Amino acid sequence: MFESRAPLLKTDPSGLFCEAGQFHIDPWLPVDRALITHGHSDHARRGSSAYLCTAACAPILRARLGEDIVLQTLPYGERLNLNGVTVSFHPAGHVLGSAQIRVEFQGEVWVVSGDYKTVADPTATAFEPVRCHTFITESTFGLPIYRWPSQESVMQSIHDWWRANQAHGRASVIFSYPLGKSQRILAALDPVLGPIFCHGAVEKMNGIYREAGISLPQTLHAVEQPRGYDWSKALIIAPPSAQGSTWMKKFGPHSDGMASGWMRIRGTRRRRSMDRGFVLSDHADWPGLLHAIRETGAQTVLPTHGYRAPLVRWLTERSLEARPLETRFEGEAGGEAESE
Repeated sequence: MFESRAPLLKTDPSGLFCEAGQFHIDPWLPVDRALITHGHSDHARRGSSAYLCTAACAPILRARLGEDIVLQTLPYGERLNLNGVTVSFHPAGHVLGSAQIRVEFQGEVWVVSGDYKTVADPTATAFEPVRCHTFITESTFGLPIYRWPSQESVMQSIHDWWRANQAHGRASVIFSYPLGKSQRILAALDPVLGPIFCHGAVEKMNGIYREAGISLPQTLHAVEQPRGYDWSKALIIAPPSAQGSTWMKKFGPHSDGMASGWMRIRGTRRRRSMDRGFVLSDHADWPGLLHAIRETGAQTVLPTHGYRAPLVRWLTERSLEARPLETRFEGEAGGEAESE
């Protein structure tokens, strides 16, 4: 048992703060030293004096925050001493370069999950459970109803939808996050079915993934096609912010769909202005959350954004110490798509 002491990590006005190490993790305001779990905009924000992330995350941060940021990288598993506190990054399986951050001080270990998923994905290094005393976990989909279908079945649905649209002479447009989910979909698409186009925000991230050695099919920048191009055989991947924009008019007759974990139960409501919803998330579902928590061996669990209360209740009923932790992270709920 630990003697009573101040928590190793706590929230302050700028974000999640380690006083002993004098650093913040995924701060929402500018700070002196920011440790970043991954490149989505609710976790990686501009203005900090210095950043630390994984090597694979670095090109994403430079593309989004500026080439001139002060940036240090750390390979997965390598330890770094910051003012007597030992930190290390471990795979989170969320997107390229995403990490959980392990923080150790005077024999006490905390792990900050960032966003994560536990299913296999060739575009992200697989999730690695990290043993700890306290686990700060996302809980975006912290309800038992959230259980993901296999990626194979989802991709079969996307391919069938694409073929059906081609038969009716209309383009197929999928809305998905520019970083992570778009590349995950691309990696599983069959390019034999037709040409694949991407919005500029998606194509920018595609280049970073390819430079990291991730295999993606050939894609074309949608804006570069001439007026009068026949889009009827094409599949186009775009951020949700493109829905309803003038950019969409170029495709003529088309069917659109959204790839999101929210399609699991919110599909009917969210699809009122779309034709299809595909249940695909880069966050852990309910079984994934429970598996990750169990594998840490943590006796204290602090769920952040999402459905925190149900997860806290489930954990406390099983004799774990659990309480919600307030943060400004959004999970799959919002800002990332709109910021691109």
